[in-house]
Amino acid sequence: MADDEADGAGRPDPERGTGSGRRPDPGEGADAGQGADAGQGSDSGPRSAPSPSAPSAPSATPVSAWARFKHSAYLPATVIVLIISAGAGLFAGSYTYAFANPTPRQIPTAVILSDQGTAPRMKFIGGMEKALDASLRLHVYPSFGAARWAIEEQKVFAVLRMRGRGVELDVSAAAGATVAQVLTSAAGRVGRAAGVPVRVRDLKPLQEGDPRGLAVFYITLAAVIIGFLGAIQLSVNASGLEPAERIGFMIAYAVLGGFTIAAIVDWGLGTLDLPFLESWSILALTMFTSGLVFSMFNVLFGRWALIPTWGLMVLLGNPSSGGAVSWPLLPSLLGRIGRWLPPGASVNAQHTAVYFGDHQHAFPFLVLAGWCVLSVTVFWVWRHRHPGGRPPRATPEHPSRERPWRET
Repeated sequence: MADDEADGAGRPDPERGTGSGRRPDPGEGADAGQGADAGQGSDSGPRSAPSPSAPSAPSATPVSAWARFKHSAYLPATVIVLIISAGAGLFAGSYTYAFANPTPRQIPTAVILSDQGTAPRMKFIGGMEKALDASLRLHVYPSFGAARWAIEEQKVFAVLRMRGRGVELDVSAAAGATVAQVLTSAAGRVGRAAGVPVRVRDLKPLQEGDPRGLAVFYITLAAVIIGFLGAIQLSVNASGLEPAERIGFMIAYAVLGGFTIAAIVDWGLGTLDLPFLESWSILALTMFTSGLVFSMFNVLFGRWALIPTWGLMVLLGNPSSGGAVSWPLLPSLLGRIGRWLPPGASVNAQHTAVYFGDHQHAFPFLVLAGWCVLSVTVFWVWRHRHPGGRPPRATPEHPSRERPWRET
């Protein structure tokens, strides 16, 4: 009986469990058996040496210096150095070409049909064309009132009419300050050389706070540059915005930015007496258009989008806008294309609003609207290339609504 008790103490009771107080895992025996078999199999025979004919791991091929350079940060840095160098020259060249030596080519000038004794007038016109090395493009009007209306419509820059034995040259500094300056400076010399008395009068002078007529150009330049800089900052610092949200924030900064420019120039500095709502609207539309132009190039060219934006809006658009130098004094190519670009359209609309409020034209607004439509269409069609947007959420927004997991 003692032997039976000893045997019973040495065997685990299936009902009570093992001596450690837990039930044996059914897989333990199998795992143990497999481990034993594996151990026996590994020790049962000698290990075979690797075959001498087995291929060895290929050695790493050397990477060329160009390949290392191409995949490093030095390549884009070198490209930026070259682009900035070329851009500096182009920037200086474009503005020097347009502004350094403005030369008249064809100046629209009104003449009165009913004037008598046109011989002094024709002698004066011939002397002016010779002095300016340009032609006065004459537009004949039946009366001075009709010619004055053409000044208001900005179809002509001066009115030439007879005054006794002499002539009177009526200029419009508001229509083009540089053109009026060129005509005024040449008229006195030509009159003395031709023996024709000349009287010069300014029918539409500039405002006192803007004697050189550059304020409109400056506020337009601010709207253009800040407009696309705002879009750049949205791309860099708010890249999580969806395309529609980005357009919404561009509208917001355009409205507020246009208001700030107009308020500072008019209420703060008193430089220009602006028709506030109209000028504010033009500035806001200009900033929005400029931002959309960058966004269009952003989906087309990615990180290099600033290059075509700067080229279109600053290197080409601002010098040809007619804000600093009136279009009759610009090189012929710039004079033709400037009014079709956003800066030129904005200058035209703003200039007319400030000085010729009753003769505003639809053309500059149509140009700005056309660039908006083109830019937003390209941006929206290729919005999948927009470098931003929020990534999909890794977890549901409301974990309690998650479907329960079921074992299959």
